[in-house]
Amino acid sequence: MTDLYNDIRPYRDHEVSAVVDTLLSDNEFIDTLIALRGNRIAKWMPRLTRLFARRYMKSQLSGVNTIDRFQALVKPRLDRVVEATSYFSYSGIEQLDSEASYLFISNHRDIVMDSAYANSVLVVEGHRTAQVAIGDNLLQKPWVSHLMRINKSFIVKRSLSGPKQQLAASKQLANFMRDAIVENQGPLWIAQREGRAKDGDDRTEAAVLKMLSLSRDKSTESPDDVLGKLNIVPLTISYEIDPCDVLKARELAYGAGYEKAPFEDLGSIAQGIQGQKGHVHIHFGTLLNQPSLPVPDAVSAIDDAMVANYRLFKTNFWACEALGHAIDTSDCDAATSSITRSAFLARFDELPEEERQQALKMYARPVLNWLAYKERV
Repeated sequence: MTDLYNDIRPYRDHEVSAVVDTLLSDNEFIDTLIALRGNRIAKWMPRLTRLFARRYMKSQLSGVNTIDRFQALVKPRLDRVVEATSYFSYSGIEQLDSEASYLFISNHRDIVMDSAYANSVLVVEGHRTAQVAIGDNLLQKPWVSHLMRINKSFIVKRSLSGPKQQLAASKQLANFMRDAIVENQGPLWIAQREGRAKDGDDRTEAAVLKMLSLSRDKSTESPDDVLGKLNIVPLTISYEIDPCDVLKARELAYGAGYEKAPFEDLGSIAQGIQGQKGHVHIHFGTLLNQPSLPVPDAVSAIDDAMVANYRLFKTNFWACEALGHAIDTSDCDAATSSITRSAFLARFDELPEEERQQALKMYARPVLNWLAYKERV
């Protein structure tokens, strides 16, 4: 049988052993692991260090021949990241059926940790882990693609140039995601927009939802019919501290003139995993399951959920004050902070003024969105 999704889907159990062997033979993969552990000996004895690192990884991956076994190997490491978070909380998942498949449409602040925190909650609450969308712009090395797909990631093709290629790729992705929901393969995670909301403004791109509607049967369905059948659940994640805030501020300050260094995103991934986050909260929103769901209505519902369910922290209000906004916080129960006001603002002391302003705006935006939402509803 033809595998329609072979080039974008997560790997399957029968493919895992070969993928593990490929990873173990990839010197760049081994060298990256060594670098992440900060091994100083590698500088002086690279071959010997690589030899021992490969032997260690081979022992760790011994017997890993299914996706579940690989994720069981990764889980303790993810647990340590979650445990290192000053305080991690979640809400809303009690509304969801652990046996059902949902399409989580999430705000996007961190390349890896947004979906990782979601999967941590799903495991704790007895749900299946989600298949996670990842852009092919992040898969610049073969070992990164292998590592992501063996961990239940599916690929969003963003680097195609021709309109026909783009349309074909969008239809393939839409059909893959719909089949996964209809066949109850477990939850899916996708961001509400292409790329992270570096400016802190969580807005749904209509193009994402229009892409999902491409899976319709033109003879029997309208685009509105499709979205209502995908079990869409808005997912909102809030960080007290963004480990990549300074990096994002620099990119925002330069605007369209900013050019990323080679593999800069891999550095952001490492920073997002290892950096200070303070309090992190994730909220599973209300299921948008109805016979007909037009794209504009879906965009509006998801955007409202992002604002209403966002956990505002003192860091958000401190940024507003630093920017000169007069904010009435009398009816807002901001969480206890893991950082002092002076320590938070000191994060940006060494930045050029434009970058400092961008960093503060990034933290202030959720408060301003909340105030606008409050007036509207």
